[in-house]
Amino acid sequence: MREEHDVPLAELTTMRVGGPAARLVTVETTDELVDAVREVDDADEPLLVVSGGSNLVVADEGFPGTVVRVATSGVAVESADLCGGVMVRVAAGESWDGLVARAVAEGWSGIEALSGIPGCTGATPVQNVGAYGQEVAQTIASVRTWDRHEQRVRTFSNLDCAFTYRHSIFKGHSRFVVLDVLFQLMPGDLSQPIGYADLARQLGVETGARVALTDAREAVLQQRRNRGMVLDPDDPDTWSCGSFFTNPILGVPQFAALEERASQRLGADGPVPPRFADPDGNIKTSAAWLIDKAGFGKGYGLPGPAALSTKHTLAITNRGGATAADVAALAREIRDGVREAFGVSLVNEPVFVAHQL
Repeated sequence: MREEHDVPLAELTTMRVGGPAARLVTVETTDELVDAVREVDDADEPLLVVSGGSNLVVADEGFPGTVVRVATSGVAVESADLCGGVMVRVAAGESWDGLVARAVAEGWSGIEALSGIPGCTGATPVQNVGAYGQEVAQTIASVRTWDRHEQRVRTFSNLDCAFTYRHSIFKGHSRFVVLDVLFQLMPGDLSQPIGYADLARQLGVETGARVALTDAREAVLQQRRNRGMVLDPDDPDTWSCGSFFTNPILGVPQFAALEERASQRLGADGPVPPRFADPDGNIKTSAAWLIDKAGFGKGYGLPGPAALSTKHTLAITNRGGATAADVAALAREIRDGVREAFGVSLVNEPVFVAHQL
């Protein structure tokens, strides 16, 4: 366990914004993680738990309490057979993309479409990370946590996690600290069915086809690079939290109202909002489409310090020297502009720490 003081949190986040942590404690084992959280709670002090920092927008004033940085490690195969799959327990501090790369190399199928996503494994169940037709809810068997209220270790089954689109029982509060995640992956050299049409086209296959795991991973990485969604220290388009807004899920009447607003704004023969069926009978549409058609195109905000990526309208980026206030101001402008144009309220994906959007 290592303790530091007045450490700029911008250095610990992919958005590269955020003032200092009054106290930063880095933990490398699960026991250290539990002990550090317990100590802060016993002292009744503010606590922020971070790992990869890929989903945080920290206030310019910083965080007034203790920040616990999770640097735990460990990937253990607990069982492997053709019927039950490969059960892999992964420490919260393990690199997510490192895990995906290992899974592909080992012939473990189920998370290959989640390649290139920054951050650590412990954060993935919190918002049910997903991309290109996969989400972690499909492969998580259980999540082991520290319950700060009951002061004990609690394990949640997949059903207990209450996974929905970019949401889980762990999101929106800080009661549970993820210690490790148990994944159930399938042995084999082929991917799960390709569920994302654009990815299938790139691979030259029909939607629903399976391809070599290595091919699926490389295709996803290329798609993400094209959109500025793979971290690159030399490319400001990647200095972001990735997708800043979630794709709206609308009821049928709401989507009909959106179509009417779009027709009025863009013309009866103009582009129409994308629609994707939702398991609950609702309709998912594209936040990126709404942002673009509301007048916020790629690169919007340039030459300012915070701007939309020049590669993808869904990413708010730090062009160098941006503050958290700059990021929040641009996010508000986009959110309010989309609401005014289309009557749809976008929901931010990253967590705002010590300030609000």
